[in-house]
Amino acid sequence: MASPYEVLGVPKGASDDDIKKAYRSLAREYHPDKNPGDNGAEEKFKEVQSAYDLLSDPEKRQTYDRFGASGGRGFPGGGAGGAGGARFEEFDLGNLSDLFGGMFGGATRRGGARRPTRGDDLETRVRISFEDSLEGVQVRIPVELDGVCSVCHGTGAEPGTSPVVCPQCAGRGVVSDSQGLFAFSQPCPRCQGNGTIVEKPCKNCRGSGRERRTKRYAVKIPAGARSGTRVRLKGKGEAGQNGGPAGDLHVVVEVDPSPLYERRGSDLVLEVPVTYAEAALGASVQIPTPDGLVSLKVPSGTESGKLLRVKGRGAPHLKGKGKGDLLARVKVSIPKKLTKAEKEALEGYQKVSRENPRERFAEVS
Repeated sequence: MASPYEVLGVPKGASDDDIKKAYRSLAREYHPDKNPGDNGAEEKFKEVQSAYDLLSDPEKRQTYDRFGASGGRGFPGGGAGGAGGARFEEFDLGNLSDLFGGMFGGATRRGGARRPTRGDDLETRVRISFEDSLEGVQVRIPVELDGVCSVCHGTGAEPGTSPVVCPQCAGRGVVSDSQGLFAFSQPCPRCQGNGTIVEKPCKNCRGSGRERRTKRYAVKIPAGARSGTRVRLKGKGEAGQNGGPAGDLHVVVEVDPSPLYERRGSDLVLEVPVTYAEAALGASVQIPTPDGLVSLKVPSGTESGKLLRVKGRGAPHLKGKGKGDLLARVKVSIPKKLTKAEKEALEGYQKVSRENPRERFAEVS
């Protein structure tokens, strides 16, 4: 039979870390959860476990290295295994719950109830006005979540009674399944790994120890929030189990659109209509900003669509101080009806343009 070193694929002088790495790799490969129904993989998994159990124990390894296959009980070819036989010491998988818990999602451990687990995170949405998004606002939101039962206070047992030690696992939370030379631990099917059972379940929560309820939380939405901004309330999610911490509540902000402004990060875009004469000759026009009216200087010759920047008149920066800018997009209005004087003035301008056609392309050249 192959030696434990050969089973793990490591040399005789391998370090403890090398042995552990080899074991982890092989255990992942041959674990029954990844190879359901594969008897060959299951046998290989048992062999790998036994080899690691021997080599991870300094005394067993030293004895094996010294005496080889005849090293006595629990080693290949010696002791209870009989002459020419092969046996590794009986192995309880419960000893590896810490190692395999992270690999395969195991939640039980030897000698007690389930480990404390963190509660689930929750997500909810809140809608606010555009004006509130610029100033910041505090809102109250309702959240449905599981909490400790108000009748049994989380025990799951009817008031006046208490959970009792599980008779099947004697409170260990795990039971052993003997398969020949090996013993494997698994969660107790009666108490589901808790180590206790409820003989008289609470009528309010039906033995779960938890009940659904609605809570209201005050949430402060910061100034500068926009659609998609997330606010986290630590510990306001689902309650943990077995004494574990509660999860978090994530509040996703949705902002109503503004009839005036278009949001570009912390900048605001405002469409500013100007007359043809104001765009051609230049003008100073009053425009609205979140902080009130300001004067905007429109340079002469401004074309429709041009953006004019007004510094510091945008939305607050969500992280950090200060504000973004207001971008005024000029929209030149072409009049559909002209007065006699306006018509004569434009005709005069048109006549000059025809007499000097090069001026039309002067800026291009």
